Amino acid sequence: MDHADRTHADGTVDGLDPRTRGADAAGPGAPESPGGSTASTASTASTGTAQPAKTAPGDGKPRRRPLPLWDRVKFLILLGAVFLFVVAADVSGDPLMTWADAFRIQARKSAWVLVLVGLEVLHQLHMLVAERWSAYHVFWTERVFGRAERRMLRLNDWNRYRLSRAAKWIVGLALALFIYARLSHTSVFDALVQVPGALWDAIPFVLQIVLLMVLVVGQFVIMFWFLSKGGVDTYFPEDITTRFADVWGQDHVVSRVQENVFYLERPEEIESRGGHVPGGILLWGPPGTGKTLIAEAVAGETGKPFVFVDPGAFSAMFIGVGILKVKSLFRKLRKLSLRYGGVIVFFDEADTLGSRGALNGGFGGMGNGARSWFARQGAPAAAASGMAGSSAPRRRADPFDSFDSFGARGDGGSRDLCNGLSYLSSAARSEITREQAREQFVMGGGGGGFDGTLQALLTEMSGLKKPRGFLNRVVRRTLGMRPKPPPKYRILVMMATNMPQSLDEALLRPGRIDRQYKVGYPSKEGRIRTFEGYLAKVRHALTPEQIDRLAIMSPESTGATIKDTVNEALVQAVKDGREVITWQDMLRARVIKEYGLADDHEHIDRERHSIALHEACHAVVAYRMQRGRVIDLATIERRGGVGGFVAHVAVEDRMFMWKSEIEIQVMVSLASLAGERMFFEGDNTVGVGGDLRSATLLVANFISSAAMGETLASRLSMLEQQMGNASIDADRPFGEQVEVKLRELYERTEVVLGANRREILALTHALETHKTITGEDVEAIMEGRAGPTVDGRRYHEPDFLGVAERYHSDAVRAHRGQVHELRKLPELGRAAASSPAEAPGSSPAAGPSSPTVRPPATGQGNPAAG
Repeated sequence: MDHADRTHADGTVDGLDPRTRGADAAGPGAPESPGGSTASTASTASTGTAQPAKTAPGDGKPRRRPLPLWDRVKFLILLGAVFLFVVAADVSGDPLMTWADAFRIQARKSAWVLVLVGLEVLHQLHMLVAERWSAYHVFWTERVFGRAERRMLRLNDWNRYRLSRAAKWIVGLALALFIYARLSHTSVFDALVQVPGALWDAIPFVLQIVLLMVLVVGQFVIMFWFLSKGGVDTYFPEDITTRFADVWGQDHVVSRVQENVFYLERPEEIESRGGHVPGGILLWGPPGTGKTLIAEAVAGETGKPFVFVDPGAFSAMFIGVGILKVKSLFRKLRKLSLRYGGVIVFFDEADTLGSRGALNGGFGGMGNGARSWFARQGAPAAAASGMAGSSAPRRRADPFDSFDSFGARGDGGSRDLCNGLSYLSSAARSEITREQAREQFVMGGGGGGFDGTLQALLTEMSGLKKPRGFLNRVVRRTLGMRPKPPPKYRILVMMATNMPQSLDEALLRPGRIDRQYKVGYPSKEGRIRTFEGYLAKVRHALTPEQIDRLAIMSPESTGATIKDTVNEALVQAVKDGREVITWQDMLRARVIKEYGLADDHEHIDRERHSIALHEACHAVVAYRMQRGRVIDLATIERRGGVGGFVAHVAVEDRMFMWKSEIEIQVMVSLASLAGERMFFEGDNTVGVGGDLRSATLLVANFISSAAMGETLASRLSMLEQQMGNASIDADRPFGEQVEVKLRELYERTEVVLGANRREILALTHALETHKTITGEDVEAIMEGRAGPTVDGRRYHEPDFLGVAERYHSDAVRAHRGQVHELRKLPELGRAAASSPAEAPGSSPAAGPSSPTVRPPATGQGNPAAG
């Protein structure tokens, strides 16, 4: 009955009497009472137990705290009720039985109850004496129970636990034996002899129960066993024909993957020097760049088994099936590793494994660990490019139908006349669509960790190296033998994903995933090799110069998009009744695959002219001002909610943008507004809304973060620190800074447009005539030479400007409503692209020349001079 300083409702504390609490609290200066209460306390402390005692008033001798009446009589009442119950049972079972006879009979049969009653009476007398006689209490607590407890403390904890468990088993078996004796109407000693025979007779019944349990549990075992299978395929080198030579444009990644395969096949090369074979590879990058193809090449090249895990292998209806699949998978991998000396397992679309919810901070360095590392690799730009609809493999059929009137994604509302994002660089688009990209990617990834599948995978990849096998772990230990240590399993884990930020940080740590390789967009040489590889499989008439031009025109093309483009070019050739792919087939295929098919929609004449002039202004400013980028396509054909656009491609693989380049991007955006107002007497369409949004966000973002305006302070950082708009904009309101910069760049844009009026009208006429022209045609018109489909020399003849001005004047009058019909578009003729005399170097056989990237013209709004 240990009590450890618990406060009771009567105000006492275990071990103290309420009448003497004041004396005990008097402190060490209080007089010590005879009887050695201090010694008693010290002795109690030495035994490590708290004794429920009180101090007598006046003498200070320890005594047991008085028990309440209920605690004193509750067990007596319980035992008395049990005895009366068995007596009443005898009386009710035999009508001739009297209460006195039943009492005498049960006194003999149930003597144990009376013995317990006597022991409880003796116990209560002992407690009562201890409450009133201090010496008696000290004798029993210190010399009897205290001595026995001190002897027990000499044993270690494990032996005491085993003795306690044995005592509990003995008591439990004795109680069960007593119950059996009462049920069989025999004595306890007779029951002890009869128990073995009764158990033997009950074996058939027990087996029936066991069989029933096996049937009930077995159906679930079989069901989960079947559910845990599937989604895992094993291949051997002779099963796959793909080799590393079939992977084009990713030589740097292939060479590194070959290193891992080499160490897996020859582990002694590194293990003999104290190292270990790298156990995991993560291939991450945009879709279509060849991650799965590299894994397939590994399967074909290596001499080890290759296990392919389907992306949905761990998806199941019941919780726990995924864990079973993981354990079954790695049990299979360990067997293959021991049999063949190593094994490779490949998890395709590893982002389906998900995350346990940690650090969904995402991009821009806002997170930490693996996520921030992936953020530093440029994932936001790729995200924004995909949203903007203007970076491969970003463009598909009808790519712009989900942008609203401001160039952002939407479900309805007014549509934009011009795609305000198509002519911007990837970095500029990433600034504009940064928030949308962040939301898109942070919400990506599954909850693979919520059902324990991810945790099971983490444990199997790098968990406790425990002995395996029932015989090894159980039988050998039972025989007193040490289990054998586990063998060295050489398992190379390969994973591929285009959403690395959704993977769990613990999955990416060294020891599980040792190496992480970005499988990005191929370089120019890689794209050339990829085009050559796929074109070699078909008949074509393309020259090496034209293939080089295709590589330049496709800066962010992947192996998948290049393969699809070549196939589309073949489709175009077959439609024309030819078997050989020409340069024009490749151009048409690029337009279809990059920008989608145009709608079957014709603009009315005056709207066609305004749209063409709108896009011509974009093209002229971009051609005159941009560096490192060339025009890829200009069109006024309607695609979804976009009336036209000018698309660009980068000819340089760069990481950073300069302030002057950002200003040029803004000028390209403002060119539509400045041009419409310049040519339509101050009026403009609502189609400039997307362009103004792009220009405003670019200026605002870079004034806030890159000292593009009048101030050097990083307003973005100040807002992140919650300094408040009032303190930031007290002297220079931010909105005024943005407006001043936009006005400055708008005026510079007007200067460029004013100096290129002929070129604007020429491009407008070409767009109205051909609907879609290539970047080479734009360059031909600007420079006055022949292009693939447009003869730019005609636009530089003396009589062209007068014809174009008269036609434009009619369009302005039609816009005012002064005339109802616009005069017919003047015919200027089409360049004979196949004529060497008139268009040298422009035939499909010769191929166009590479684009000329020129610096901004002097006197035409050079931002460096501004």
